[in-house]
Amino acid sequence: MFGGRRAKVAELADAPDLGSGGRKAVRVRVPPFAPDVVWQPVRWCAAPGKACATPGDPIFSVPGPRNPAPDAVRLPFPDSRLPIPEPQMKVELTDVSETKKTLTVEVPQDVVESEISRITQRYARAARLPGFRPGKAPIQVVRRKFKDEILHDVAHDLVPRVVGDALRDKGVNPVDTPKVRDLQLEEGKPLTFTAAIETAPFVDPGDLTTLTVTRPEMPVTEDDVDQALSRLRDRLARMEPVEDRAAEPGDTVVMHLARRRLTGPQGAEITPEEPERHENVSAEIGAAANPPGFDEALVGVTAGQKKTFEVTFPSEYEVEEMAGARVEYDVEVTGLRRRVLPTLDDEFAKDLGEFQTLADLRGRIRQDLEQDADRERTRRMRQQLLEQLAARMTGEVPEGMVAREVDRRVEEFARRLMDQGVDPRQAAINWEEFRAQQQEPAVATVKSVLVLDKLAEREGLEVSEEELDADISGYATRAGRSLAEVKAQLAQQDQLVQIRVGLLREKAVAHALSRATIAGA
Repeated sequence: MFGGRRAKVAELADAPDLGSGGRKAVRVRVPPFAPDVVWQPVRWCAAPGKACATPGDPIFSVPGPRNPAPDAVRLPFPDSRLPIPEPQMKVELTDVSETKKTLTVEVPQDVVESEISRITQRYARAARLPGFRPGKAPIQVVRRKFKDEILHDVAHDLVPRVVGDALRDKGVNPVDTPKVRDLQLEEGKPLTFTAAIETAPFVDPGDLTTLTVTRPEMPVTEDDVDQALSRLRDRLARMEPVEDRAAEPGDTVVMHLARRRLTGPQGAEITPEEPERHENVSAEIGAAANPPGFDEALVGVTAGQKKTFEVTFPSEYEVEEMAGARVEYDVEVTGLRRRVLPTLDDEFAKDLGEFQTLADLRGRIRQDLEQDADRERTRRMRQQLLEQLAARMTGEVPEGMVAREVDRRVEEFARRLMDQGVDPRQAAINWEEFRAQQQEPAVATVKSVLVLDKLAEREGLEVSEEELDADISGYATRAGRSLAEVKAQLAQQDQLVQIRVGLLREKAVAHALSRATIAGA
């Protein structure tokens, strides 16, 4: 409104997301005969060395040995499928590196033909072709008419089933969605393709008693209580009209406002713009969101006054379209208001409804601050632990897991921007550079997740149904729904597994902390 909201955002948390999250369908491409389709189980790549189709859905959890990529081997059509006898299928699994394998598959011609016939029958039942009654067109006519679509459906039905069966038979548990390349599917020929598979590397969590975590000192002082009480007092301030003086710093100016750019970014010439108008705008003089020079122009205005002024935005201003731009404002002041702070006494505490004296209120504030300090202390200790566990993972890190963690961090950052009223598309952020900056912490997160998963397996840790229900029931209560209803929805959305894995990883962290040496305790 005044020049674009500044992108003042919280730093990204370095701790990994050990919890859960949903997953939507992803957009993939099946070359060379099919259009874009929505489907989950595998990812399709145009050719070796080419980028695969990138999932467009949010990633909320890091896949791993106990939390493989969602739907990596799930079958998209659960009914009416023919079994594929293993001896008929040629499968070769080749180790490329510690975490990478290549699956080369050939499905016999007769199996492909059976699938083509089955899907052609399905098309025939629904086909409406000129000269034939609905569903009565000859099979060969339907097969010629819908050849590309039928082959497309055959691939999307057959390939994930073949990949899933092959991986299960070989005892391979992928940590990322298999990427299918070089798919060849023609009538009268076998189906052939290769699939790039990523698996977890060898991980040894080691002796947990050799871990050392420092317990940070975080005392709550009287000054901390005073500052928190001051913030509470500021939030409870009341606004009073100002009628006997001009505007001063801290006052709120109510006005009709029109804004137009006189130049573009960095003073570039632009086509004259129509003013952007806003009615009954409230602006506090001195607010952080105000553009430079705006506050100075409002100091001294009075109710009923009209004023025109210009502001030149800094060349490094966060909103790109306003950086270095010269902007003209026309304002008509309709009123002034001032903030009146309440007196800090027993009556102030009583007005909050829970306290009899100011001392009671200060006691509650101290209690809340100490709880906050405990949570921050635990977070820092967990971070130390995760960093040490990650350092014990010296093998190759699966690239797919890292990419997903980078996605999660970028999307979390974008959500925080939006929570603060900043459009990520308008913020002056080089997103490619930002993604590159997330690579290193993402690798550390994936390493810690791999170690936690292995630790949970080694120590025989499990999440009981009671623990799962306890975690979900909190959300159900807040949403005003029954536990059974929420669990059914989560199961339908395939989120229960992710939630269970998140709880298991948290349990692994707690187990490691219980065995580690705590310095400063």
